Amino acid sequence: METPTPPTPPRRPQPGRPPSAGRPDPARARVVSYPLPVPLEPQEPDQAQPPFPSGGKNAKRSKRKWRRKLLLALITPLVLVQIIAFMFSMGVTPPRTAYMLEAGEPNVYQFVSINHMSRHLLAATIAHEDEQLGTRSGAFDLGDLQARAQAYFQGKPDPSGSTIPQQLVKNIFLWDDQNAVRKGIEAVLATQFSYTLSPQRTLELYLNYAQFGPHLYGVCAASWYYFGTPPWNMSDYQSAQLMGVLPLPDLVKRDPNGGIYLGAGVNPAVWNLVNGAANVWVPRQLVGLGGWQGAVATVGITDTADSHADQRSDNDACSTMPQSVKDRIQSEAG
Repeated sequence: METPTPPTPPRRPQPGRPPSAGRPDPARARVVSYPLPVPLEPQEPDQAQPPFPSGGKNAKRSKRKWRRKLLLALITPLVLVQIIAFMFSMGVTPPRTAYMLEAGEPNVYQFVSINHMSRHLLAATIAHEDEQLGTRSGAFDLGDLQARAQAYFQGKPDPSGSTIPQQLVKNIFLWDDQNAVRKGIEAVLATQFSYTLSPQRTLELYLNYAQFGPHLYGVCAASWYYFGTPPWNMSDYQSAQLMGVLPLPDLVKRDPNGGIYLGAGVNPAVWNLVNGAANVWVPRQLVGLGGWQGAVATVGITDTADSHADQRSDNDACSTMPQSVKDRIQSEAG
């Protein structure tokens, strides 16, 4: 007789383990669904957050790098201008300036040495344009510059006008505009030039690059064009008249018979400026400077143009009428 097998006792659940742990019962298995993760929207980076941690090595290195770049950007143009100013002081005279290039061709121009300029012309220029050219330290008086800046921002007329060094750098480097940015650049460049060029050289360059008529530059071309004479032979009255041309050169015309046209139909401003300079302003200022001799002495000139008469065959003496002036007169006559 077989002995019956005793029933298997139920397994006692282990402590800490649920009864359902282990292999799942297929009959009782069910699918459990879980929610999918929601994608996060991209967030804009915080614009106020610095690219490097504050006070970190990268931040300090970046600041030093930008300081060097800024310093280099400021110093490089000044060094270049100083080099150019030195070249001008050594006798370099480019045949064209930025002012001429902006006006466009054809331009009438020829260089002439200061040795072959009438001392009446030099004296008239100092008296009319810049009495302190040879006695002032720097390109301008700081008080005058402040007064001009204040008048500009208040919309008032310019109380003094630009000095010769300021006008010179404007003619060489800049453009015809009266805005504050250009005036500021002009002041910086003029200061550099004034400490590099002598007053004589500054005056020589100014009279060679100043505009004396439409597309007409320099006293070599102007003296022949208006008066039919070389610059070393200009009289005191002709020199003073020529100063009256400077404020409005594009409006001035040559008289068909020679001279500056002041007849019927002339622009009233031109009439006032030319006659005023010749008959009032220049003579009055020269009296205060001690005559033409005293005026030119302020820039270190004590001789006359005739002292260099033996050099009038040189190319820089402007002893004959430039071909460009002949062409201009012929075209106007035709």
